[in-house]
Amino acid sequence: MSVAPAELAALAALAFAGSVVFGLTGFGAALVTIPLATHFVPLPFALALYVLMDLANALRVGLENPRNAVRAEWLRMVPAILAGTVVGVALLVRLPRDAAMLALGLFVAGFALYSLASGPGAGPRLGPRWAWVAGFGGGVTSALFGAGGPPYAMYLAHRGLTKEQFRATLGLATLTSISLRVAAFFATGFLLDLKVWLYAMAVVPAGLAGIWAAAHAFRRISREALLRAVALVLLASGASLIARAISP
Repeated sequence: MSVAPAELAALAALAFAGSVVFGLTGFGAALVTIPLATHFVPLPFALALYVLMDLANALRVGLENPRNAVRAEWLRMVPAILAGTVVGVALLVRLPRDAAMLALGLFVAGFALYSLASGPGAGPRLGPRWAWVAGFGGGVTSALFGAGGPPYAMYLAHRGLTKEQFRATLGLATLTSISLRVAAFFATGFLLDLKVWLYAMAVVPAGLAGIWAAAHAFRRISREALLRAVALVLLASGASLIARAISP
């Protein structure tokens, strides 16, 4: 089992960058790490590797202020997250490589365009039944692309929550989604690859360093400016994945 130093360094750098985004916004690490990591490693390997980082980050951030979480919102989403995770894993196992890459590219580019076109919390207030749609969609995208956060964030942003309630509730939903993804990846064998755990020894600490940087060194960066910059990067990344998937 060989280790490519340049490849590992690139994956660790992506872990740091994605975790800075996660530390500032409460979601979005996988939207940075997974699309760019697939330029170096296969999608299943990237998903297995970064789910370990995501779990460490979610435990670090998601449990900071659990008292602020609106548990009724979280409980509405949990059953749908579970169902969506099962569907997402089934699709991941069955989708051909190019189809999975194309789907990932379309998802990332679509979310980037949504982020650029709408402001935070823009749009009408959603009813509680939309929790099922958000939970199921997040479960699917969490398992398939490693990115369950956007559907949860879109729903919670339109529920009239305070900033503190939004972040804490999103943290619980993300932690639930990631925990289910870890269990599913063990069941499918993705997390039984020793190389994943070897690479995780560098990637997980890099991710935690990104969380620390988000809390200490980037306090002057506005959340809106960061999200817009990330959206532009995601748009380019999504376009790149689409081009790779459809190229002969």
